[in-house]
Amino acid sequence: MPHLPRLASTPLLLALLATLALPARAADPAETLPEPASTVVDRSLSAERLAAQSLAARRYYGFWNSGDPALARAALAPDFMDRNLPAGRPQGPEGPLFASRQFRAAVPDLRAEVEEMLVVGDRVVGRLRFRGHFTGRFGAHQGDGRAIDFIATDIYRIDASGRIAENWHLEDNLTLLQQLGVVASGS
Repeated sequence: MPHLPRLASTPLLLALLATLALPARAADPAETLPEPASTVVDRSLSAERLAAQSLAARRYYGFWNSGDPALARAALAPDFMDRNLPAGRPQGPEGPLFASRQFRAAVPDLRAEVEEMLVVGDRVVGRLRFRGHFTGRFGAHQGDGRAIDFIATDIYRIDASGRIAENWHLEDNLTLLQQLGVVASGS
């Protein structure tokens, strides 16, 4: 069995992550990047690598939280690949920008919370919760203000430049489509 890196949530590493969070600002200086509720880190990572990977992930989380395309551009490598590319979405950095515009047309007040972030090797794994209200349009469906609340898991590979090169993601689309009224809820 291969040796797995030791993971830790020691006070020293958590303090390092907290200090990294203080100066990190979004493109709008009034908005800070999302803080994970829980963080687990690989002890074998250098402080510099840990900081770079955490910042890339938090910028991308910030993009999903705010819709600010500058955050996505700062987080994603120019040759970014979506490894779970949905039909109709462009590949590369333009794909998430397209997806965000489409989703925010339906849920303008969309917010993303980071419930947990794991930084291991060259990967960052995030457990996310998306919330908002369906007040816009989704296809032929007009929103009526109903609450939206669904989860997603993202796995990012961070390249040597400290940007997200690849993303594997899984969203609870059934719950989302039921909440949008596109798919009937099971009884």
